[in-house]
Amino acid sequence: MVDNPKALWKECLQVIKQNVKEAQYKAWFATIGFESYSQRDNSLLLTLPSQFAYEYLEENYLGLLSKVLCHFFGSNVRLSYRILTDKEHGISQTVKPDVPVDIDEPKKTVGVNASPTMLDAAQPQKIDPQLDTRRTFANFIEGDSNRLSRSVALSIAEHPDKSTFNPFFIYGPSGCGKTHLVNAVGVKTKEMYPNKRVLYVSARLFQVQYTNSVRNNTTNDFINFYQTIDMLIVDDVQEWITATKTQDTFFHIFNHLLRIGKRIILACDRPPVEMEGFNERLLTRFKSGLIAELEKPNVQLCKDILKNKIVRDGLAIPDNVVQYIAETANGSVRDLEGVINSLLAYSVVYNRDVDMCLAERVIKRAVKVDDRPLTVDDILEKVCHHFNVNQSQIFTSSRKRDLVVARQVSMYLAQKYTKMPASRIGKLVGGRDHSTVIHSCHQVETRLQVDKDFMEDIQSIENSFRLKL
Repeated sequence: MVDNPKALWKECLQVIKQNVKEAQYKAWFATIGFESYSQRDNSLLLTLPSQFAYEYLEENYLGLLSKVLCHFFGSNVRLSYRILTDKEHGISQTVKPDVPVDIDEPKKTVGVNASPTMLDAAQPQKIDPQLDTRRTFANFIEGDSNRLSRSVALSIAEHPDKSTFNPFFIYGPSGCGKTHLVNAVGVKTKEMYPNKRVLYVSARLFQVQYTNSVRNNTTNDFINFYQTIDMLIVDDVQEWITATKTQDTFFHIFNHLLRIGKRIILACDRPPVEMEGFNERLLTRFKSGLIAELEKPNVQLCKDILKNKIVRDGLAIPDNVVQYIAETANGSVRDLEGVINSLLAYSVVYNRDVDMCLAERVIKRAVKVDDRPLTVDDILEKVCHHFNVNQSQIFTSSRKRDLVVARQVSMYLAQKYTKMPASRIGKLVGGRDHSTVIHSCHQVETRLQVDKDFMEDIQSIENSFRLKL
């Protein structure tokens, strides 16, 4: 039942206004007047200023007008016009469109890889937001490195119609949680405001959609669709650095959304001032809102993230192993998740508890060597390669000179480059006690003071670690 047809017609005009250029709207739609509506036969009568206006609408905009009317008045609405034919004497005539309005409803959602069309835009409440609903504020752990960004993001999700912090530009290195945070904003917004048109899209997918629209000659439909979004979230904006035409198209979408008070959230791996290759007028828009940095999580935040994930996954991991993983993952949330997932798999498949030995084994495979602290296994491998000895021989009690030297150097470098206590190092290097490690370190330090060739050996091994001395 249509309670207030005149108000519904005004809503129709608002949707149409979002789908055509301003000049087109003023010329052909702003002059349409609401005459009457009959509930009995679901018929709508509109007024037009001239016969020419009627013919132009019929030829160019009947499809869009029909779709909008179907949405607000039902799929079987009957449309007719009262056209003023003689202004001087006030003579008018009533006509009906050549094509009936009662046509099939359009599809309710837009395919993720397809370029959206204007018909999709005429259904403003029915799109797939493309959000990862697992990434929420509840499991986005707060710490010193993300407190500001998280607070602003939550405020935006709770009050999306406020004009503050728009656009919201988040930047930070890979693995710091940018994708999680922007998804959390979208998920929270949809929970609180289900009718909001929220859309998450990667910059790469946006570019693919735009390219397809150019190829199919549907660029206007593509732009019209994006201009109907209430909250547009674009991830990895740096992907557009060499895509000039994509930047230009997004500039027009950005301007339209910002002008009508819609929300824009952008995520990037660098701040706007470092985005060389971007259109300056677009960078100016990026800088006009709030720019917030997401830093790599520190060790404490890494521990909090690990403990949260451990509880969710039902794992039992000793505190010293948690500490070791937090220190080793180099501030990458992705690395933390990868390590935990690997530990879970190893624990289940091999039916064994998670201990330091297993953690070191997993870390070696899950975290890039260049981006993580050294492990004792790394050091043993480099030392054995340099002195041309077998690692298993170092673990024996053999007193051969080359094996003794390799064993002592391994303990010395392990103490220098890891945070492990002497007792732990000794256990990993053939089951020695802490006094053996202390003695070995003393021997190496003494020899370094008098043996230039030995010092060059140590430097060569250290250089292979790609670490600064």
